[in-house]
Amino acid sequence: MRPSPQGSDALVCILMASYNGAAYIGAQIDSVLQQTFRDFVLYIRDDGSDDGTWAIIQDYARKQPERIVAERNPANSGSAKHNFFQMMLAHREDFVMLCDQDDVWLPDKVEKTLAAMQKAQAQYGEDVPILVHTDLTVVDGDLRVLDPSYRHTVNGNWRRTALHYELAQNTVTGCTAMYNRPLGDLIRREPDFCVMHDWWLALTASAFGKIVPLEEATMLYRQHGGNEMGAKFAHSPQYLLRRLFALGEYRNQLQESYRQAERFCVEFEDRLSLAQRQLTAGYAALANKGWLQRRWFQCRNRTVKYGVIKKLAGFLFG
Repeated sequence: MRPSPQGSDALVCILMASYNGAAYIGAQIDSVLQQTFRDFVLYIRDDGSDDGTWAIIQDYARKQPERIVAERNPANSGSAKHNFFQMMLAHREDFVMLCDQDDVWLPDKVEKTLAAMQKAQAQYGEDVPILVHTDLTVVDGDLRVLDPSYRHTVNGNWRRTALHYELAQNTVTGCTAMYNRPLGDLIRREPDFCVMHDWWLALTASAFGKIVPLEEATMLYRQHGGNEMGAKFAHSPQYLLRRLFALGEYRNQLQESYRQAERFCVEFEDRLSLAQRQLTAGYAALANKGWLQRRWFQCRNRTVKYGVIKKLAGFLFG
């Protein structure tokens, strides 16, 4: 375990990726500093902000040197995904949490997530790779509640953690997640391609360990128009109409999931069981299969998304 700034070993490592987040990052850092659980260090890596974000981060780090470490990439990495991977590869602490720059954590987020992790480790074993994630309260830019449950917002089912489900649909929102050292040790490099870092983590935990959902919301998920990945209000008529007339977007998302599966199969060829390799490689190969072959594989292996509309769209147009 790498030492915390004050020379001791902090139990929890929090990784925040920042880029041009001056409007909201102060509120997020404050919410982390106000956590009821105190044995943590917050590492913030800025990705070349030019809006004053870096100055804000440096000011917090000067005032809280025992709690905050400020780092900066020499050049912009290209996306939050790449920035997070760089940090995840640099940190191998016992418990790692991921943190976006524009949300607000509820005071007991770390405490409750860690409790769920420790309970899972007691149940499954401390050597088992485990990923814990929680619900979120969806809010607007001024923190007014839009939906008390992100799971409800996106019509999600977090119990679908088997690999065949995770290949087709990510169930984990990275900014809610905590993972343990055994899972972190499986992230050996940034893959040549993945859709998002949290989906890659979910695939890895699904294949080799456990994904543990905590149904309680532990943070405010701010929607302000500039989110790299935002909430999709799956119950709204506008969303349903957009999905109906955005078949090209849906096909692109499927193609990305096939490509991600191909890289996952290559990356973990030495660890996947025979059945897992056949499933993952078969799913990846759908990129070059015809409609009937894709439907047959989908029905046989249950590589389907959750929800009637998503299932229907996948069956008809995927």
